Amino acid sequence: MGASLLALGAAYALAPASTQTHGARSAARIAPMALHMSSKHWQTPPTTADCIATAGIPCYAPFQLQKAYNLKPLYRQGLTGKGRTIVIVDAFGSPTAKADLKKFDADFGLPDPPRFDIIQPAGKVPPFDPTDPERAGWAEETSLDVQWAHSIAPGANLLLVETPLSETEGVQGLPEIVKAENFVINHHLGDVISQSFGATENTFPSVQSLRRLRSAVRNAFAHHVTVLGSSGDTGATSFKLNLADLYTHRVNSWPSSDPLVTSVGGTQLHLDAQGNRTAPDNVWNDQALFDSPAASGGGRSHVFARPAYQNGVRHVVHAWRGTPDISMSAAVDGGVLVNIGFTGGDGITPGYYIFGGTSESSPEFAGIVAIADQHAHRRLRLLNPALYRLAARHAPGIVDITAGNNTVSFTQHGQTFTVPGFQAVTSYDMSSGLGTLDAAKLVRELGRR
Repeated sequence: MGASLLALGAAYALAPASTQTHGARSAARIAPMALHMSSKHWQTPPTTADCIATAGIPCYAPFQLQKAYNLKPLYRQGLTGKGRTIVIVDAFGSPTAKADLKKFDADFGLPDPPRFDIIQPAGKVPPFDPTDPERAGWAEETSLDVQWAHSIAPGANLLLVETPLSETEGVQGLPEIVKAENFVINHHLGDVISQSFGATENTFPSVQSLRRLRSAVRNAFAHHVTVLGSSGDTGATSFKLNLADLYTHRVNSWPSSDPLVTSVGGTQLHLDAQGNRTAPDNVWNDQALFDSPAASGGGRSHVFARPAYQNGVRHVVHAWRGTPDISMSAAVDGGVLVNIGFTGGDGITPGYYIFGGTSESSPEFAGIVAIADQHAHRRLRLLNPALYRLAARHAPGIVDITAGNNTVSFTQHGQTFTVPGFQAVTSYDMSSGLGTLDAAKLVRELGRR
């Protein structure tokens, strides 16, 4: 999610046309789950101090998150994701994805990925329309996904899978995504799939219509491919089918809610110029920054029963699948820098922007998975059983989050609503999941399972 949207459903036409302001800050909603500070950008990468001085919030570069998540010891041992492929799935993609990554790498001293391929297995993507805010939103999402998966696993191959129809709410755009993912899985093209999109479970015509879209996650499980899903950007609520209104009660979204998907939530990092933590991480909640819902998604599914790997947290999730499972950086107030090389209909022009949202955390965790696969010399498949076992043993690779919540408030049709979220507590909760991670420790713990 870039300094833009706060929704769970991928690109929706209404969102890009809507702009919200908070003092000098503005957040233009875009299609998928990315959020960015649309009012501020730089032609060369700013420092954290530059962002604070100019935008009023900190921003972070790759080396800072690499330090924060303790990735450097892995890199020194050659564990960079080498030999593994991260699959990034986005509607439409970006017309400048490769060029943007190349400049991003040059500016931050990162190596080019060994391979960066782009395919369209579900049909040809229409030409990019720079006047279309929806297309700009998906292109921004693609830039975020590609650049930050690569920032975490700089030695991994990248495969960008573009689909020809926007994913919004309900089944819209999802059959094409499922077809594309099945192609990737059947042709053995990737090891981990990152999905920075989602549709509110309640917007599907029926439970059966949702379950009919599960062929790719089942196929991935059978082929030992790890599948990730962003937990959402509107806290404990999400958008209705009309793409404008939010539910006034707790809801969840798919594919994040699927038991065969690792749901990745969002945290806020507090880092100095070198990437050292100045305070513990907390649940991502930028409600105060945007004066509208912008927080880590999480809660109970209304479709899927509690999977066996969550039996140890049944007192939290009760009879249902709970999300998220684990969390990484997602705050815009402490967001990551993303290079954009195109001009888009949502008002974006080339330069560096501050992005956040669980669209950030999913590709970041995909990088962790690629490194863990390399270390284990095999695909680690569905990670959830191992993650919950490690947390139950208090393994040091999983770092608990005990501060923050994903409660959000909004005004709709003249009324103000608050959807109570979930408070971060010791052990599992439905705002941060099991917590966040120490990569150097978690990679080795996953390899020993």
